[in-house]
Amino acid sequence: MDSAALLDLLGNENRRRILRLLARKPCYVTEISEYLGVSPKAVIDHLRKLEEAGLVESTVDEGRRKYFSIARNLRLEVNVSPYDFGTKSAYSASPNFDITSWRYVSLDVECCRPGDENGDPDAADPELAGLTEELQELERLENELSMAQRWVQGRLTETLDRISSHFEGLDGRFYADLLRALADGPATAERLSRRVEAPPDVVTDALEGLSAHGVVERDGETWRLV
Repeated sequence: MDSAALLDLLGNENRRRILRLLARKPCYVTEISEYLGVSPKAVIDHLRKLEEAGLVESTVDEGRRKYFSIARNLRLEVNVSPYDFGTKSAYSASPNFDITSWRYVSLDVECCRPGDENGDPDAADPELAGLTEELQELERLENELSMAQRWVQGRLTETLDRISSHFEGLDGRFYADLLRALADGPATAERLSRRVEAPPDVVTDALEGLSAHGVVERDGETWRLV
Protein backbone atom coordinates (compact mmCIF):
# COMPACT_ATOMS: atom_id res chain seq x y z
CA MET A 1 0.00 0.00 0.00
CA ASP A 2 1.19 3.51 -0.79
CA SER A 3 2.79 5.05 2.29
CA ALA A 4 0.90 8.35 1.95
CA ALA A 5 -2.43 6.51 1.80
CA LEU A 6 -1.42 4.44 4.83
CA LEU A 7 -0.58 7.59 6.79
CA ASP A 8 -4.01 9.00 5.96
CA LEU A 9 -5.66 5.77 7.07
CA LEU A 10 -3.80 5.68 10.38
CA GLY A 11 -4.44 9.35 11.01
CA ASN A 12 -7.74 8.32 12.59
CA GLU A 13 -7.32 7.65 16.33
CA ASN A 14 -10.08 5.04 16.50
CA ARG A 15 -8.45 2.99 13.73
CA ARG A 16 -5.18 3.08 15.64
CA ARG A 17 -7.01 1.95 18.79
CA ILE A 18 -8.62 -0.90 16.86
CA LEU A 19 -5.22 -2.08 15.69
CA ARG A 20 -3.83 -1.88 19.24
CA LEU A 21 -6.75 -4.00 20.47
CA LEU A 22 -6.42 -6.56 17.68
CA ALA A 23 -2.70 -6.80 18.37
CA ARG A 24 -3.75 -8.24 21.75
CA LYS A 25 -6.31 -10.73 20.46
CA PRO A 26 -8.86 -11.30 17.67
CA CYS A 27 -12.15 -9.53 18.44
CA TYR A 28 -15.67 -9.31 17.08
CA VAL A 29 -17.50 -6.07 16.35
CA THR A 30 -19.35 -5.80 19.68
CA GLU A 31 -16.10 -6.17 21.65
CA ILE A 32 -14.44 -3.46 19.59
CA SER A 33 -17.48 -1.20 19.90
CA GLU A 34 -17.46 -1.50 23.72
CA TYR A 35 -13.69 -0.92 23.85
CA LEU A 36 -13.86 2.23 21.72
CA GLY A 37 -17.17 3.51 23.09
CA VAL A 38 -18.55 4.07 19.58
CA SER A 39 -21.43 2.50 17.67
CA PRO A 40 -21.05 -0.90 15.94
CA LYS A 41 -21.87 0.82 12.65
CA ALA A 42 -18.86 3.14 13.02
CA VAL A 43 -16.66 0.17 13.96
CA ILE A 44 -17.78 -1.74 10.85
CA ASP A 45 -16.87 1.27 8.70
CA HIS A 46 -13.37 1.46 10.24
CA LEU A 47 -12.87 -2.29 9.84
CA ARG A 48 -13.94 -2.14 6.21
CA LYS A 49 -11.27 0.47 5.47
CA LEU A 50 -8.63 -1.47 7.37
CA GLU A 51 -9.57 -4.65 5.48
CA GLU A 52 -9.38 -2.86 2.15
CA ALA A 53 -5.87 -1.73 3.07
CA GLY A 54 -4.90 -5.30 3.91
CA LEU A 55 -4.20 -4.54 7.56
CA VAL A 56 -6.93 -6.71 9.10
CA GLU A 57 -8.79 -9.85 8.09
CA SER A 58 -11.86 -11.69 9.34
CA THR A 59 -12.75 -15.30 10.13
CA VAL A 60 -16.02 -16.93 11.21
CA ASP A 61 -16.11 -19.29 14.20
CA GLU A 62 -18.39 -22.30 14.75
CA GLY A 63 -21.07 -20.03 16.16
CA ARG A 64 -21.01 -17.98 12.91
CA ARG A 65 -19.52 -15.02 14.78
CA LYS A 66 -17.08 -12.98 12.72
CA TYR A 67 -13.73 -12.25 14.35
CA PHE A 68 -11.23 -9.67 13.14
CA SER A 69 -7.45 -9.93 13.52
CA ILE A 70 -4.23 -8.36 12.22
CA ALA A 71 -3.62 -9.69 8.72
CA ARG A 72 0.17 -9.43 8.42
CA ASN A 73 3.33 -7.74 9.54
CA LEU A 74 3.69 -4.27 8.14
CA ARG A 75 6.17 -1.47 8.63
CA LEU A 76 6.01 2.23 7.82
CA GLU A 77 8.93 4.59 8.31
CA VAL A 78 8.61 8.37 8.54
CA ASN A 79 11.66 10.59 8.52
CA VAL A 80 11.44 14.22 9.66
CA SER A 81 14.53 16.39 9.98
CA PRO A 82 15.61 19.96 9.14
CA TYR A 83 16.90 18.56 5.84
CA ASP A 84 14.34 15.98 4.88
CA PHE A 85 10.78 14.78 5.13
CA GLY A 86 9.72 11.51 3.64
CA THR A 87 8.11 8.14 4.11
CA LYS A 88 9.26 4.72 3.04
CA SER A 89 6.71 2.43 1.51
CA ALA A 90 5.11 -0.06 3.84
CA TYR A 91 6.35 -3.60 3.39
CA SER A 92 5.88 -6.96 5.00
CA ALA A 93 8.43 -7.70 7.69
CA SER A 94 10.51 -10.79 7.04
CA PRO A 95 12.83 -12.92 9.18
CA ASN A 96 14.67 -14.24 6.13
CA PHE A 97 17.43 -11.68 5.76
CA ASP A 98 21.07 -12.67 6.06
CA ILE A 99 22.56 -10.18 8.51
CA THR A 100 25.92 -11.91 8.90
CA SER A 101 27.48 -9.80 6.16
CA TRP A 102 26.07 -6.45 7.25
CA ARG A 103 28.87 -4.03 7.92
CA TYR A 104 27.19 -1.82 10.51
CA VAL A 105 24.92 -4.20 12.37
CA SER A 106 27.31 -3.92 15.34
CA LEU A 107 27.10 -0.11 15.16
CA ASP A 108 30.65 0.93 14.44
CA VAL A 109 30.19 4.49 15.69
CA GLU A 110 33.88 5.36 15.40
CA CYS A 111 33.47 5.85 11.66
CA CYS A 112 30.59 8.29 12.13
CA ARG A 113 31.89 10.78 14.68
CA PRO A 114 31.49 14.45 13.71
CA GLY A 115 34.73 16.29 13.01
CA ASP A 116 36.72 13.36 11.59
CA GLU A 117 38.90 14.49 8.75
CA ASN A 118 39.07 11.36 6.65
CA GLY A 119 39.16 13.07 3.28
CA ASP A 120 41.93 13.24 0.74
CA PRO A 121 44.73 15.41 2.22
CA ASP A 122 45.37 16.82 -1.28
CA ALA A 123 41.76 17.95 -1.67
CA ALA A 124 40.93 21.66 -1.71
CA ASP A 125 38.92 21.32 1.51
CA PRO A 126 39.91 18.23 3.56
CA GLU A 127 37.30 18.93 6.23
CA LEU A 128 34.47 19.04 3.69
CA ALA A 129 35.76 15.88 2.02
CA GLY A 130 35.74 14.14 5.41
CA LEU A 131 32.19 15.28 6.07
CA THR A 132 30.97 13.99 2.71
CA GLU A 133 32.57 10.63 3.44
CA GLU A 134 30.83 10.62 6.83
CA LEU A 135 27.55 11.43 5.06
CA GLN A 136 27.96 8.36 2.86
CA GLU A 137 28.66 6.16 5.87
CA LEU A 138 25.62 7.47 7.75
CA GLU A 139 23.30 6.97 4.76
CA ARG A 140 24.49 3.36 4.50
CA LEU A 141 24.05 2.91 8.24
CA GLU A 142 20.50 4.29 8.08
CA ASN A 143 19.58 1.84 5.30
CA GLU A 144 21.06 -1.14 7.15
CA LEU A 145 19.29 -0.22 10.40
CA SER A 146 16.02 -0.07 8.50
CA MET A 147 16.62 -3.57 7.19
CA ALA A 148 17.69 -4.75 10.65
CA GLN A 149 14.44 -3.44 12.16
CA ARG A 150 12.50 -5.30 9.48
CA TRP A 151 14.40 -8.51 10.22
CA VAL A 152 13.88 -8.17 13.99
CA GLN A 153 10.16 -7.50 13.60
CA GLY A 154 9.75 -10.66 11.54
CA ARG A 155 11.75 -12.81 13.94
CA LEU A 156 9.91 -11.35 16.94
CA THR A 157 6.52 -12.23 15.49
CA GLU A 158 7.73 -15.72 14.55
CA THR A 159 9.05 -16.30 18.09
CA LEU A 160 5.85 -15.08 19.74
CA ASP A 161 3.81 -17.34 17.43
CA ARG A 162 5.92 -20.33 18.46
CA ILE A 163 5.51 -19.47 22.15
CA SER A 164 1.74 -19.20 21.67
CA SER A 165 1.65 -22.63 20.01
CA HIS A 166 3.05 -24.20 23.21
CA PHE A 167 -0.24 -23.43 24.97
CA GLU A 168 -2.71 -25.23 22.76
CA GLY A 169 -6.24 -24.95 24.06
CA LEU A 170 -5.33 -21.94 26.21
CA ASP A 171 -4.87 -18.28 25.47
CA GLY A 172 -1.43 -18.68 23.94
CA ARG A 173 -1.21 -15.04 22.93
CA PHE A 174 -1.75 -14.03 26.54
CA TYR A 175 1.17 -16.18 27.69
CA ALA A 176 3.37 -14.90 24.87
CA ASP A 177 2.50 -11.32 25.82
CA LEU A 178 3.28 -12.06 29.47
CA LEU A 179 6.70 -13.49 28.65
CA ARG A 180 7.40 -10.54 26.38
CA ALA A 181 6.63 -8.17 29.24
CA LEU A 182 9.08 -10.06 31.47
CA ALA A 183 11.71 -9.85 28.74
CA ASP A 184 11.93 -6.13 29.57
CA GLY A 185 13.05 -7.03 33.09
CA PRO A 186 11.75 -8.36 36.45
CA ALA A 187 8.34 -7.08 37.51
CA THR A 188 5.58 -7.68 40.03
CA ALA A 189 2.33 -9.38 39.10
CA GLU A 190 0.52 -6.08 39.58
CA ARG A 191 2.81 -4.28 37.16
CA LEU A 192 2.54 -7.11 34.64
CA SER A 193 -1.24 -7.05 34.92
CA ARG A 194 -1.24 -3.44 33.71
CA ARG A 195 1.09 -4.34 30.86
CA VAL A 196 -1.00 -7.26 29.58
CA GLU A 197 -4.35 -5.77 30.64
CA ALA A 198 -5.45 -8.71 32.79
CA PRO A 199 -6.46 -9.01 36.48
CA PRO A 200 -3.51 -9.56 38.89
CA ASP A 201 -4.89 -12.92 40.09
CA VAL A 202 -5.09 -14.19 36.50
CA VAL A 203 -1.53 -13.03 35.88
CA THR A 204 -0.32 -14.69 39.09
CA ASP A 205 -1.94 -18.00 38.13
CA ALA A 206 -0.33 -17.81 34.69
CA LEU A 207 3.08 -17.02 36.19
CA GLU A 208 2.82 -19.99 38.53
CA GLY A 209 2.02 -22.17 35.53
CA LEU A 210 5.03 -20.81 33.65
CA SER A 211 7.14 -21.43 36.74
CA ALA A 212 6.17 -25.11 36.52
CA HIS A 213 7.57 -25.06 32.97
CA GLY A 214 10.85 -23.74 34.36
CA VAL A 215 10.87 -20.50 32.37
CA VAL A 216 10.08 -17.98 35.14
CA GLU A 217 10.92 -17.76 38.82
CA ARG A 218 9.70 -15.74 41.79
CA ASP A 219 11.79 -13.66 44.14
CA GLY A 220 9.52 -12.20 46.82
CA GLU A 221 6.91 -10.14 44.98
CA THR A 222 8.96 -9.98 41.79
CA TRP A 223 8.93 -12.36 38.83
CA ARG A 224 11.70 -12.78 36.29
CA LEU A 225 12.67 -14.96 33.36
CA VAL A 226 14.95 -17.87 34.28
